[in-house]
Amino acid sequence: MKSLIGGAMLLAFTTLATAATPAPLQDLDATVERVRARFDVPGIAVAVVKDGKVVLEQGWGVREQGRPEPVQADTLFAIASNTKAFTALSLNLLAEEGKLKMDDKVVDHLPSFRLSDPFVTQQMTLRDLLSHRSGLGLGAGDLLFWPTTGYSNAEVVERLGKVPLKGGFRERYAYDNILYAVAQQVIEKVSGKSYQDFLQQRIFDKVGMAGTRYNADHLRPGDNAAVGHAKFDFKDLRTVAPLTWQNNAGAGGIYSSVHDMARWMQVQLAQGRLADGSALFTAKSQQQMWQMITPQVVAEPAVAELAPARPNFAGYAEGWSLSDFRGRRLVWHTGGWPGMVSRVTLVPGENLGVVVLTNQEAGAAFNAITLSVLDAYLGGDRHDWVDAYGKAVDKSRDKADAAWAKHQAARTARTTPSLALERYAGRYRDRWYGDMHITGNGKALRLRFDKTAQLVGTLEHWQHDTFIVRWDDRSLNADAFVNFSLDPDGKVREVRMQAISELTDFSFDFQDLLFVPQG
Repeated sequence: MKSLIGGAMLLAFTTLATAATPAPLQDLDATVERVRARFDVPGIAVAVVKDGKVVLEQGWGVREQGRPEPVQADTLFAIASNTKAFTALSLNLLAEEGKLKMDDKVVDHLPSFRLSDPFVTQQMTLRDLLSHRSGLGLGAGDLLFWPTTGYSNAEVVERLGKVPLKGGFRERYAYDNILYAVAQQVIEKVSGKSYQDFLQQRIFDKVGMAGTRYNADHLRPGDNAAVGHAKFDFKDLRTVAPLTWQNNAGAGGIYSSVHDMARWMQVQLAQGRLADGSALFTAKSQQQMWQMITPQVVAEPAVAELAPARPNFAGYAEGWSLSDFRGRRLVWHTGGWPGMVSRVTLVPGENLGVVVLTNQEAGAAFNAITLSVLDAYLGGDRHDWVDAYGKAVDKSRDKADAAWAKHQAARTARTTPSLALERYAGRYRDRWYGDMHITGNGKALRLRFDKTAQLVGTLEHWQHDTFIVRWDDRSLNADAFVNFSLDPDGKVREVRMQAISELTDFSFDFQDLLFVPQG
């Protein structure tokens, strides 16, 4: 990898607080407003870094729909899984100090660490924690902290030992969050600091991220914070309460602004050098963090209009995704959170960085803006990314509607449950999640996940011994089939679940649950 920024430029970190919009970004206002209208996003913030300078940091729209407060460059958003790069850096900082090695076995630092397979437990390294190749399935174990649960970080890591593996160790890519909870524990044990203090002292303070907060619980009175929005029942835009991951801060949770994230991008593009020329981390560490570990399959574009964005390669490094765009290597990541999604994108060969933060669950929005900015700086034909991603969203919704119609067509009408409703009631336990209760009054059944306050809902009969749980919180968009299997004596033997919509976030990993009656 060629040198990104010379020493003289390292000392030239600046903020263009009052400068005019740079020529390549003259169309950005119109693009962002099209994005906001097309994808129904109340507020968006964008920062662009080029050649060591912050050439733009700006907000559009409002922090909360129906209120006048505007989004500004210092407005705080949940950056979600963009936190993972901070966790990767934290481990590498400790490696630079000689306190650990990235190829150390996890059990050497956390002797109690367990996965469901003893061989994988013994072989997993710290680098494996960051690279999504453990054998866990997509989003495995996320229900231990998504939505917010009452489990501690220690309990999450302990319960990981019962989460089933779905593939071979280091066999293929499958995105997870839960192993970053383990990484958080390693950082705390090795450093002797809480993860919050480590981030603040070793990264935020040094980079100059004065407004950045550890998570939603640490927002302060007077903070200029955005409010998240979601499409309730996939259609009605409303505000949602903030989520917090005290029990898995290593995977997501940081609140930051484009103003602060621009400084983060400057340091990344300067190979770890701070504005004063001192090193936050070494170029060797950065090379390691940006080295592909787990290859990914390059999928066909969802619609023809997205073909120009199809990369030649894709993979995952340490807390960063890797791919290419128009012949340039990209180092990037996205973040998804109830009510807020984001993207950070670096183009090292062009000394270019783009961050997009939004207060709506519309990944198409941050992608359309990011690629529009890349087009502006990389040259060549401009592409209408707003239109392209709009068509992809429409196709995704059509596909989900077709899948639901297929369920409806397969349904056997006018069936009744095998048992009286009260015979489905009881306490059920999954090995890794814990307990779920079903209660009834003879007319309706209610389902409640014991450790997740938001997962409470009413069971609606679907067919035979299958019901649908309709969650009281309609922002979740995660209604699920609940299927009861009976033994030969007509008693419930087990309960399985699966989301009914293909649009439900993968972190609702209901399909991995196997509940059995408890007395």
